[in-house]
Amino acid sequence: MREYLSRTGWEFSEIVVVDDGSRDATVKVAEQAGVRVLRNPGNRGKGYTVRHGMLESKGEWSLFTDADLSTPIDELEKLWRIAASEKAQVVFGSRALDRSLVGVHQSPFRESMGRLFNLLMRLETGLPFRDTQCGFKLFETAAAREIFRRQQLYGFGFDVEVLYIASHLGYRALEVPVRWNDVAGTKVSMWRGVAAFLDPLKVRWNGLAGKYR
Repeated sequence: MREYLSRTGWEFSEIVVVDDGSRDATVKVAEQAGVRVLRNPGNRGKGYTVRHGMLESKGEWSLFTDADLSTPIDELEKLWRIAASEKAQVVFGSRALDRSLVGVHQSPFRESMGRLFNLLMRLETGLPFRDTQCGFKLFETAAAREIFRRQQLYGFGFDVEVLYIASHLGYRALEVPVRWNDVAGTKVSMWRGVAAFLDPLKVRWNGLAGKYR
């Protein structure tokens, strides 16, 4: 990742790895690579992990991406072009807008559940997006701080929540088709997947209760 960013000619202040209570060599490998490592207080979940990293980021723009790089890091250039030309504060990757860009698919069952989730999400929250769950999102850092400090959910539904908060605060958020490949070995348990279906309702309730003001 560092080599790619260097080739682009962009100025970047840091690469941050957030360790969510791992028991392998994640921290050691990251530190040897010279990146900044943040440690969660134990295993807190993906939403907490992303929030931790985004609130600690230092550059003018902040990207969070899954560690397996299922979306290739060079897709960042596409997001940045859209952010600059459309003056958007949030630009995020989508697998749903152009499915021809998906190289390696998930199982038919998981893809069907993903489509159902996003359909229910749109009905429950009013957000217009087709794929909130792709883990490749670029934020103007000033906006990210306002968004992520209001975040309430620490599970997989946090993606819906941060996009809902962005909309609630008046930030412009754009969905962009990106290349994506399912990576073997990265799994979400069935229970966590089912539990995530409740999160859009929680987001809607939090919004009505004024928790994002």
